Amino acid sequence: MKHIYVKSEFAPLKKVVVTQSEIYFPKQFKDVDFLSEEMQNTEEIAGKSFEEAYPEKQLLWEKEREELILRLESYGVEVFRPRKLTDFEKEMNAEHGCSNFFARDPFFTIGNAVIEGSLRFMHRRNEILPVRDLLEQEVLESDAMYVSVPRPDNSKGYDSEKGPFLEGGDVLVYGKYVFVGKSGLASNDRGYFWLKHFLEPMGYEVIQVVLEPNVLHLDCAMSFVREGLMIVSEKALLNEIPEVLKDWDKISVDPEEIQYLTINGLPINEETYITDIQFKDTIGKELEKRNIKVEYIDFAISRSMGGSFRCSTQPFLRE
Repeated sequence: MKHIYVKSEFAPLKKVVVTQSEIYFPKQFKDVDFLSEEMQNTEEIAGKSFEEAYPEKQLLWEKEREELILRLESYGVEVFRPRKLTDFEKEMNAEHGCSNFFARDPFFTIGNAVIEGSLRFMHRRNEILPVRDLLEQEVLESDAMYVSVPRPDNSKGYDSEKGPFLEGGDVLVYGKYVFVGKSGLASNDRGYFWLKHFLEPMGYEVIQVVLEPNVLHLDCAMSFVREGLMIVSEKALLNEIPEVLKDWDKISVDPEEIQYLTINGLPINEETYITDIQFKDTIGKELEKRNIKVEYIDFAISRSMGGSFRCSTQPFLRE
């Protein structure tokens, strides 16, 4: 029987899903804050795929993810990929657009529980579908439980939705502690209470972390590197660092750096951390001072789409 388990953010990574590089822009834009300024010129890209709008950047984007895969495999990590979007999937939500570009949010793994999330942005609502084949292949043949957050109620229209919303970028795992972010852009109170209700009978303590309203996900403001070491922007946390983490060594990041995904790196294990070459002279130096081996990859295109290394991955096994 296959084994699925995530003990913590920094437990040795052994099996992981690495995303594809697909996004189809809506015919009429509404939620564009995640895009770079260049891509917010919406008249030119409305209704197009990223590949149609930016063919050269599409090649660079795919190359970034391939480099990440090669780096992970060099450490013995088994890598899985979601399938590509079907023509039907591209058309069925063309008004809002659709995406298959970050694996972190549509599902997440806590202990031996694999949980399908509930995404707030309309262009991401069906992002779980390209991953379903993998979940059936790996999870249903494993020792893991498999559940889903309830679908958001939009009976009174999309603008009136109350959720529950719960996205993997807002969920950080540290043993029996699970931290859930809330900024108003992604996960919300109903998502947090659903997860708390689900996990606490299994001995977990689920702790909500309230974020500044311009921070998309918790993993944009806080990253666990190893036991006792984090990268964090404390000013982005409105209710301060959770008590259980207050004594940790902290590599501090200014709030204005959050938009560049400075904090959204990926631990391979407690000794090795992946980040962007852009941050070599900042957090890279601080990590190296603490005897962390840093693997650098140029991830500029991925970051321009609103996510980086953690956003591009979702573990099946960290133990």
